[in-house]
Amino acid sequence: MNSSPSSRASIVVAELGPTNTGKTHRAIERMLEHDTGMMGLPLRLLAREVYDRVTARVGEGRVALMTGEEKRLPPRPDYWICTVEAMPTDHPVDFLAVDEIQLAAHRERGHVFTDRLLHARGRRETWFLGADTMRPMVQTLIPHASVKRANRLSQLRYSGRRSLKSLPPRSAVVAFSADRVYELAESLRRLRGGVAVVMGALSPRTRNAQVAMYQSGEVQYLVATDAIGMGLNLDLNHVAFAALSKYDGAEQRDLYTDEMAQIAGRAGRHLNDGSFGTLNTLPELSPRVVSAIESHRFPAVRSLIWRNAALDFSSPESLLDSLSRAPGHNAFVRVERADDFDALRELSHTPAIRDVATTRPMVELLWQVCQIPDFRKGLFGQHVSLLRETFLQLTAGDGRLEPDWLARQVSPLDDVSGDIHTLMDRLAAIRIWTYISHRASWLHDAEHWQERTRRIEDALGDALHERLVERFVQRAARRSARRFVRAAAHPPPGSDSPFARLGLLLGEVSGADGAAMTEEQFVQRVVDATHDAFEVDATGSVSFEGQPLARLVRGKDRRSPQLALAEPEVWTGGARQRLERRLLALARDLVTEAMGGFPAEALAGAGRSAATRGLAYRLAEGLGVISQGEAREQWRLLDDEARERLRALGVREGQRFLYVAEALAPHALERRCMLTALFQQSPSPRGVPRDPTLDVAERGGRSARAFGYEVLGPVALRIDVVERLCEALRHPQGARQVHLLMQELGLESGARARVLRELGGPSGGAPSKRRRRRRGGRAPGTAPDKSGAHGPPAHAGAHPQPRRSGAGEGRTGGGPKPD
Repeated sequence: MNSSPSSRASIVVAELGPTNTGKTHRAIERMLEHDTGMMGLPLRLLAREVYDRVTARVGEGRVALMTGEEKRLPPRPDYWICTVEAMPTDHPVDFLAVDEIQLAAHRERGHVFTDRLLHARGRRETWFLGADTMRPMVQTLIPHASVKRANRLSQLRYSGRRSLKSLPPRSAVVAFSADRVYELAESLRRLRGGVAVVMGALSPRTRNAQVAMYQSGEVQYLVATDAIGMGLNLDLNHVAFAALSKYDGAEQRDLYTDEMAQIAGRAGRHLNDGSFGTLNTLPELSPRVVSAIESHRFPAVRSLIWRNAALDFSSPESLLDSLSRAPGHNAFVRVERADDFDALRELSHTPAIRDVATTRPMVELLWQVCQIPDFRKGLFGQHVSLLRETFLQLTAGDGRLEPDWLARQVSPLDDVSGDIHTLMDRLAAIRIWTYISHRASWLHDAEHWQERTRRIEDALGDALHERLVERFVQRAARRSARRFVRAAAHPPPGSDSPFARLGLLLGEVSGADGAAMTEEQFVQRVVDATHDAFEVDATGSVSFEGQPLARLVRGKDRRSPQLALAEPEVWTGGARQRLERRLLALARDLVTEAMGGFPAEALAGAGRSAATRGLAYRLAEGLGVISQGEAREQWRLLDDEARERLRALGVREGQRFLYVAEALAPHALERRCMLTALFQQSPSPRGVPRDPTLDVAERGGRSARAFGYEVLGPVALRIDVVERLCEALRHPQGARQVHLLMQELGLESGARARVLRELGGPSGGAPSKRRRRRRGGRAPGTAPDKSGAHGPPAHAGAHPQPRRSGAGEGRTGGGPKPD
């Protein structure tokens, strides 16, 4: 990401409009058309949802997830999904998008969104997504931006007041406090048998389990806070407001009309119309409000929240002064209050801190400590005390937090007992330590503390989900809240069910509270597992921790295998949905491995030349390998920059093939053979891909090229061997290497001669000495060449380069026809 204000090097697009316009979907699609990209989302719940969608498209090996408390960072990610605050501003990407940009007017968080609007740019393209109320601000601050209005895909209609009992299925009831959410959820449980709960204070683990339970149809009702208003995709038909005012951190106030529209707009997804209204405990909405929400017309945003980014770290007082600086543009309003500013002001009056914070590095560290978020939202003095102790430890001794002190803070939170309120309090507290653990320079063993805090947060999240299910879902309506019943019973003798052993495993492995593992806990382990935790054999069977879990099945082509759970009927709908999403991302990773990591999808976007798109498509179809006959014309049409870009991605110009270098590695060839066998619905030929040579008569008439082999006379050679032979043949000193390679292949002399002739080499393969002819002489019986050449050259490496093959499979070489 480039941080240059209003950089014209990047195309800037503002997609503005109401909810359910497909803005986020289009931004994801556009990002995947670029080699690299980054998206900033307003909530970590939404960031995790978008991360799941992107990884289901391209696999988890290419996508990083960055939030304040959760980081999933593969070795070489191409795409970054982040919360807006966690976007790595020093990491350059081709495409960048910021969602819900209207939050630049938010009194506390707005200055971060404003900063991204002013400074965050992709190298090639930048998108800002949000409400149409931001149009005047975008046009003023980024006059060269292309502003587009996004139209809602479905209608939104007011349906008046309803009682809880008369709410239609697939409804959400929205309240603005946890106590009210619980009260409504309890009432709906008694009336309807079950309800899911979604709040911003939930961990992503808990929220995902609750949403999956709702999305799969296990429960038909949802009770939520306004957290659902920020782009979370839910299959809702109706949204009912249980309150029309909320506490915004400073005061209790009425909802703004555009806030109500943001929440009501969750009803009706894609082309399905939706409705909104209130519970019958509230008055009817005024005609003016209803008209504004239905027509999506609201007053424009006239000012954005701003905070000075050019900070003076010479002293705490100077830092406070620079943070308090007034904006120089009438479109901006200085942030009134922020937790980090208030904490800095409090700590700057502490004598012990004033004595230490006397240099620029110390003041910068103090500011970093002040930015530790207070997820507990309790007594501000308690949080300031924690920050004070943290800073003093970081500036004393070896400059790291004391492990014993950390343990005293974290250990009491490692407790999954208690009610919903207790668990939520512990979750809020552990989120602080999860945030701190990702400051690696502050801790002696950062990885240990990251793993420990995450484990505690996961255990608390699992326990909270169970408490929510126990309290708000009747047993008759929900069977996945139970422990695994299968774990308690031994499988019948001779049972061949793949889940017979799984049931025993779940019975033996303890959950967070020491009891048998629940379905949710096991599913979460699968969802959180890294790529290496799964085992995939040559037939496409997927195992997890030694237990059969699913199998790959035939898709529309080799690049699109589908997944089938080994026993789908044993999972509840929500669990099945989450497993399938994780395994779909695994399947995409397997395809990427077969292609040698080639990012075909990013090169097929509308911004690429026709030749680049065509070549990327052919390479993807060939799993990273195509013949020169297929590639020659499109490669010729590429400009120098496009060719260099492809070479940087590992594309190599061989003698007979254009290929991705890593696609010819042994592991990639194994994946290729598995995907080909799945698509052809028959086992791979014997010896594939281990043996470099196959007998053509034994391969069953199937395409050798599809399995990574090239037919040369009576045999098929693995493509990497073919390219090694071709390279040796064209090298002036390659005769010896050709001879050694032919010996390794162990071909009979007739087959050896045929292979070399097909490749344009001599019929032998062993270097030999030839009698030196006199100048102008010629061998007996040889007619003189008009060009002056007399007979074949003395060594194989001096042969003319072989003619490149087409896509055919029989005689593909450019040498003479066989006798």
